[in-house]
Amino acid sequence: MFAVHSVYLKSIEEVDKHLDAHRAFLKPLYEKGIAICSGPKIPRTGGFILMQTTSKEAALEIMQSDPYVIHGVARYDVIEFEVRSHAEGFEKFLK
Repeated sequence: MFAVHSVYLKSIEEVDKHLDAHRAFLKPLYEKGIAICSGPKIPRTGGFILMQTTSKEAALEIMQSDPYVIHGVARYDVIEFEVRSHAEGFEKFLK
């Protein structure tokens, strides 16, 4: 499991110019079962995506296609962790 952490590199106004494209980028990741949940940090200085991929490198490669990265408004760090405990129902997200 991977926690993908973004940090905005530009103003929120600049980030918002690419928000619709970013959301469109995420949609197929949800459809394929790669993205589990996502959202902005509070305060809005970046965000998180919980994702299931084959490797940290695969997660980073996926994020290179994010419009936020393409337009230089955010960068991503990927944190790998092992799920040892989870709420009932979460097992459907574990591959």
